[in-house]
Amino acid sequence: MTDFGLRDPSAAICKAVVLGIAPDALVVDISHEVAKYQISDAALLLWCALPYLPVGAHVAVVDPGVGTERRGIAMETVRGDVLVGPDNGLLLPGARRLGGVTRAHLLENAQYRLPVVSSSFHGRDLFAPAAAHLAIGVPVEALGREIDPATLNPLDWPEPELGEGFLATEVLYVDTFGNIKLSAETAHLAAALPELDPGSRLEAEVEAEVEAAVTDEGMPARLAVRWVETFGRVEPGDALLYEDSYGRLCLAENQGSLADRHGLRSGMRVKIRPG
Repeated sequence: MTDFGLRDPSAAICKAVVLGIAPDALVVDISHEVAKYQISDAALLLWCALPYLPVGAHVAVVDPGVGTERRGIAMETVRGDVLVGPDNGLLLPGARRLGGVTRAHLLENAQYRLPVVSSSFHGRDLFAPAAAHLAIGVPVEALGREIDPATLNPLDWPEPELGEGFLATEVLYVDTFGNIKLSAETAHLAAALPELDPGSRLEAEVEAEVEAAVTDEGMPARLAVRWVETFGRVEPGDALLYEDSYGRLCLAENQGSLADRHGLRSGMRVKIRPG
């Protein structure tokens, strides 16, 4: 998974490097269309995808710090997978999803990288070769020195706030349909609004400083939504709050883009209360 896109050959080159070292490897693309430089977006996509992938070596590259002092790492998880990429927090949520990190190693052994390492394309020169060697049986400890997992750079998603009669959360990611993945999970909603029943009407107040997400009076937009299990439980064009297929709370518009209609994007705060 990368933010390389498909217009340039970068993603294909990384896959070619893997296959040149491990010709029998099965390469699965999660996405190469992560928003540029958005580590948090990539971490969420990895968190969503990893449980459904076979145990193996997984490379993720969204790396604004490429070529600097940031470390290249391989971390082994409780499930047995090894995640390979930059030490910028990208890999940690996914590792926790697989049971947590059992050990982590630096990518410093020249035997398991390309002969020439550029300062701007570590996906090709460091991460893809490391994963390919893992795929053919090289043990993770051969890649470099072991480091304390406690020293890995964290990526902390915002914690939801449970108040008396409300749940305050944050937009983590906007998917291709314009659906809004939130930092809260269903358990948080149940704790904040214990009397909530399927079909209940709610208000989602968008706390944002952008024109599209405020009313004509300059107040935050207040969206009328219903708590339902799926899109077809509301009319086309109506808004809903539902538990997505990964267990996260998600705001959406049936057969429309809630993000486009209201100018929603990552980082915006949303307060949910009875409507």
